[in-house]
Amino acid sequence: MSNTNVQLGVSPLAWTNDVLEDLGDNVSALQCMQEAAAIGYRGIELGRKFPREPSALRPLLQETGLSLASGWFSGTLADISVEQELHNVADHARLLSGLGCKVMVYGECGGMPGETPLDIGISHSPALSAIDFDAYARRMSEFSSVLYQEYGLKLAYHHHLMMLVEHQDEIERFFSATADDVGMLLDTGHAVAAGSDLNALISRFGSRICHIHLKDIRRERMAQVYAQDQSFNEGVRGGMFTVPGDGYIDYQPVVDYVNGSGYRGWLIVEAEQDPLKAPSVPTVTRAFNHVNSLFSL
Repeated sequence: MSNTNVQLGVSPLAWTNDVLEDLGDNVSALQCMQEAAAIGYRGIELGRKFPREPSALRPLLQETGLSLASGWFSGTLADISVEQELHNVADHARLLSGLGCKVMVYGECGGMPGETPLDIGISHSPALSAIDFDAYARRMSEFSSVLYQEYGLKLAYHHHLMMLVEHQDEIERFFSATADDVGMLLDTGHAVAAGSDLNALISRFGSRICHIHLKDIRRERMAQVYAQDQSFNEGVRGGMFTVPGDGYIDYQPVVDYVNGSGYRGWLIVEAEQDPLKAPSVPTVTRAFNHVNSLFSL
């Protein structure tokens, strides 16, 4: 029986990296969208090559028949006020809302070490204890509430390697302290790479999950990143992440959650990879077939 509550989308990161601009820099937004649609994906997230004006992006979505699933926002509420963050997010939120998105991906880029933190050894991840956490949780709760009131967007907070909320204890502390309407983006790759237990996270915070990224990990490559204290970007270049089915993550806890909880929303296939090493179309085609079989879509 198919699950009609869930739609399968894909991230442009398999085609063009948002940070490492040499990875897939020759690929246009239209090519990415056309190939994703041809494979069978229903939606796509924003990427670096995508136009940021509704009048420019809407025709591309209509041409390819894709929906815009969401888009990453680099937030800095760890460092600034709610008023400043609302000013910073306005154009992005209007774009997502105007194109029918229901959730906005929020990545906390405040409090990170150095000018290029993703190039620093992974052991130097920022400590959540280094900030005024209670104040941060209050600001995030307020920001989430206003984001929904003004734009109709649910905040999907992205726990992420090298960011303030990374490890399981930090995820638990953050979601225990924030309002219920602060949603969780469950990213399988970032969770497992940070040592979190998917079963435990889902059991504790399943009601907060509003967006899901399905990312896999190559175990030996991840072990090398940690053993040699390589950077996040070195891990990406070396193939630490891959698409579901090409790594070692057991997705059964996520399958059980999606099929048993009434989850309504997107499953997004995502893999930050070098398209010269992992060609985009065959890679995301394998993932499409694997995820459809896993989740009975």
